[in-house]
Amino acid sequence: MVCAISVDGLRKHFDSAEVLRGIDCKIGAGESFGLVGANGVGKTTLLKSILDYIATDAGEIRIFGVSSRQPQARSRLAFLPEQFVPPYFLRGRDFLTYIARLHGVSLEAERLAQVFDIVQLGGGAMERSVREFSKGMAQKLGLAATFLSGKELLIMDEPLSGLDPAARASIKRHLMSLRDGGTTMLFTTHLLDDVEALCDRIGILNEGVLGYVGTPQACKAQYGCDSLEDAYLQCVGAR
Repeated sequence: MVCAISVDGLRKHFDSAEVLRGIDCKIGAGESFGLVGANGVGKTTLLKSILDYIATDAGEIRIFGVSSRQPQARSRLAFLPEQFVPPYFLRGRDFLTYIARLHGVSLEAERLAQVFDIVQLGGGAMERSVREFSKGMAQKLGLAATFLSGKELLIMDEPLSGLDPAARASIKRHLMSLRDGGTTMLFTTHLLDDVEALCDRIGILNEGVLGYVGTPQACKAQYGCDSLEDAYLQCVGAR
């Protein structure tokens, strides 16, 4: 298996609290991996550690075999942060043009229209100031930028947060299409229905460790549950 992301012995603390306590995880190229867990358990910290946005206390992280400490490790990925807020002083077109240049892709009108249809964002958003965008519109713009990047690895923190039902359904279909086409995806979510629909495997983060790593179906079988929600609650000791 070609390894897209390899995390070995990762530890991270803030003040006296150890948030990540020896994380070991490997995500294969072309795999869709969902990271789930309660608020504040360290999901975003784990993503930021993989991206080398924060310093870690111990462990090694490699992206397609390259140390995450090296800038070139991020050349094959695109990242969508949680609570995405684009620069308010730009228009939608300005922002996407800037992102396209960063990723070295051309902003073709046909491709742009296709992606705007996927995220259910009206073409008029291109000429509007980002300061006028609602939370949902800003999220759609961030997703559009992520999809336009054409990268083989997408790392997304709560990508379906704040979206209306039609946009959620359309974007989920596109994510499934990307997965089927071989794009590697790592994303966090609280929505277990999305996990079952989108993920080859999941990791349940609890008390600083991955309490479970495997397929959603195997998770239900391991805990003797009919639903992933019940299996998750068993894993984290919430019932």
